[in-house]
Amino acid sequence: MERIGVLTGGGDCPGLNAAIRAVVRKARALGYDVIGLRRGWRGLMEKDIVSLNLDSVSGILPKGGTILGTSRTNPYKSAEDAAVAQKNFKELQLKALVAIGGEDTLGVAAKLSRDGFPVIGVPKTIDGDIWGTEATIGFDTAVNIATDAIDRLHSTAESHDRVMIVEIMGRHAGWLALRSGLAGGADLILIPEVPTNIQSITETIIKRHKRGKNFSIVVVSEGAKVDFGEAESTEVLKNAELDEFGHVSLGGVANVLASKLKAITHFDTRVTTLGHVQRGGTPTAFDRALASHLGVLAVSLIHQGKSGRMVALKDGRFTDVDLEGVLGKLRLVDEGEYRVAEVFFG
Repeated sequence: MERIGVLTGGGDCPGLNAAIRAVVRKARALGYDVIGLRRGWRGLMEKDIVSLNLDSVSGILPKGGTILGTSRTNPYKSAEDAAVAQKNFKELQLKALVAIGGEDTLGVAAKLSRDGFPVIGVPKTIDGDIWGTEATIGFDTAVNIATDAIDRLHSTAESHDRVMIVEIMGRHAGWLALRSGLAGGADLILIPEVPTNIQSITETIIKRHKRGKNFSIVVVSEGAKVDFGEAESTEVLKNAELDEFGHVSLGGVANVLASKLKAITHFDTRVTTLGHVQRGGTPTAFDRALASHLGVLAVSLIHQGKSGRMVALKDGRFTDVDLEGVLGKLRLVDEGEYRVAEVFFG
C-alpha cells in the first residue's frame, strides 16, 4: 500500500482532530496506508510516527487539540536540518504529506514541495489570517469562545461601573478581536490594522461615560498598535525571545492600556487576558464541517497526483490554491468591515 503522512504544526486549535479524521477516512477509502507524524515537523525530523487507521480516529471528531501533538519546529532553519527532513521523507516512503497548520507550517510545506517532495497544505489558525482562504480551522470556535467571555464580562463591568479591557489573540490580523467584539457588543475594538493612540481611546470612553454609561468593554488584539506617547514601538512584547520561525511573543498591551487609561480618566479599569483559553475546547459545528471538507479534499488532490497546493474555501466553495502563492501574504481586516464595527463604538 502507498503511504500518506499527516501532521499538525504550530499552535493547537479546535478542529484539528476533525481534519486528521477526514484525512484518514478518505485515504483508507482510496486504499492508502496512513501514518501520523508526531509533534508537527519534529516528527519528520525524528521519524517519530504513529500508524493511523479507522479505529485510531474513531471518536475524535468533537475533541479539541490534536491527537498527534504539535510544535513550532522549523526544519528549514538550517541547511543541515532541511537535509535531515528530506532524507526522512524518503526513508518513510511517503507518497505525499498533508501538513495542517498556519503560516509557518505552510511555509515549510511550500519549501519541501519546491524541493520536490509532494505536500498538500491545510489552513488552520484561530487568527483567520491565511491568504487565499476565507476560513481557517479553529477560527470560528475561537470567536465563539471570545464572544462568550465578552458576554460574561458585561455583567460584572456593569455591576461595578468598570472599564473592562479584554486582550484577544491576533499578532498581525484583528479578525478574532473584531468578530468577537462586534458579536459581544464591545464599546471599542483595537486591532493591528488600525493604529490608534491613547488620546483617542480615552476620549471615546469619557464620551461614553458622559452620556450616562458608567461601564465600558474594550476588546484589544495582542498585536494592536497603540501610541502611548512614550515609545517608538507600539507593540507590547511578552518576551523578546525568538521562536524557530523568528517570532517574538506578543502580549500585555491590555495591561499597559489599563494603566494609562486609569491614570487619565480615574475610572476603575480591569484586564482579562483570554490567552490559550481561545485555543481549547470542543470545536463548533462549523469548524468540524470545515476541517472535514478540507481533509477530504487534501487527500483527493494527492490521489490526483497534485502537490504544492493548499485546500481552501473561496467564494463559498471548496477549492485549492497554489501553496507558494499564499506565502508572504496575510488576509487582513479590510477597512469596510472595521467601519461597520465603529458604528457601535462609544
